[in-house]
Amino acid sequence: MVRDAIVDDKLAKKFATEKDSPYTRWIESEGLDIIPAHYVPDLRIVELKPWDRRGGLGVFINHEASRTSNDCYVCEIPSGGKLAPQRQLFEEMILVLDGQGSTTVWNDAGDRVSFEWQAGSLFAIPLNTWHQHFNGSGQRSARFVSSTNMPPVINLYDDVDFVFNTQHDFENRFDGDPDYFANKGEQKGLLLDTNFVADAVNLPLIEAKERGAGGGHIRFAMAKGSMNSHISQFPTATYKKAHRHGPGAHVIVLSGEGYSLMWLEGEEPKRYQWGPGSLIVPPNMCFHQHFNSGTEPARYLAFKHEVVSIRNGQGVPKAWISQRIGGDQIDYADESPLIRTAFAEALAEHGLEPTMDQFYEAELADLPPKSNEAVVQPA
Repeated sequence: MVRDAIVDDKLAKKFATEKDSPYTRWIESEGLDIIPAHYVPDLRIVELKPWDRRGGLGVFINHEASRTSNDCYVCEIPSGGKLAPQRQLFEEMILVLDGQGSTTVWNDAGDRVSFEWQAGSLFAIPLNTWHQHFNGSGQRSARFVSSTNMPPVINLYDDVDFVFNTQHDFENRFDGDPDYFANKGEQKGLLLDTNFVADAVNLPLIEAKERGAGGGHIRFAMAKGSMNSHISQFPTATYKKAHRHGPGAHVIVLSGEGYSLMWLEGEEPKRYQWGPGSLIVPPNMCFHQHFNSGTEPARYLAFKHEVVSIRNGQGVPKAWISQRIGGDQIDYADESPLIRTAFAEALAEHGLEPTMDQFYEAELADLPPKSNEAVVQPA
């Protein structure tokens, strides 16, 4: 049975005005569009509009469920150009999609730090610091994708001047340390405490078998913000376990080729092909599963707000825990046989065969007993 919760127009009209918000009105006033998508094939070529206030081009990509948690936008800096300086009372994480350049960050106390970036660089803007991005090439544009927690901030205050023009230095967030944006950090378990990653595409990862299919994982705490992100990688001819979580995760493919399935409980899965630059934004509590059907390891970056992580009493995300014990991850042993059939067919297009048997077997060693409750899986 399909459970898409679509109601009749009469009821929908009663709530239509509530889709409008200070946040959506601000984007309109900027002259930009919101792409209400759960999937964008390639952020590197998505169409942008002039963003006069900032001096570049831009578009927001933000589906309904994430407009109260975090958002995503793509911005392009013209060749030989720069964006206007900006400060903001919300957090921001940035992945450089194309080009090279530099960013300068400073506060009212006069502390100033500059650093250079390139395609694949990952960094965060400290809260309420002034910052300005510069394109380092006079021949080609530079483009980045950003995730922020702007929606709840603008909706809370409904005062754009306050959000963008408040004079206050959060000294515990940024103190002008010359090495603030150095390519280094402290590893704390899976968490890397850093403010800058020079090359997210080739960053060494940590083994994380709990998500299936071997590969690696690393999580980031950047600029002492409340938002977070992680990178996952998995080998060719393998796939991750299906799982679900709260809204607002923006999954950006860094390398590899493959596809993802997304489905709500009781619905047929929908398939989304991806490659470098693709964006996938799973809706709230929507199961999703990533498949590497290409000839090289697949790696993705997920920007997200903490609202994404529904955790157990120990602080472990339920998306990492088997449904058999109350989590939100479907074990390989409980997935539909159609999953494996479709994956084998996708690999055959590249002359490959699945290499999943070792992971199916390894799972059995720690697989919890199956309860009497039905496990949610694709129809």
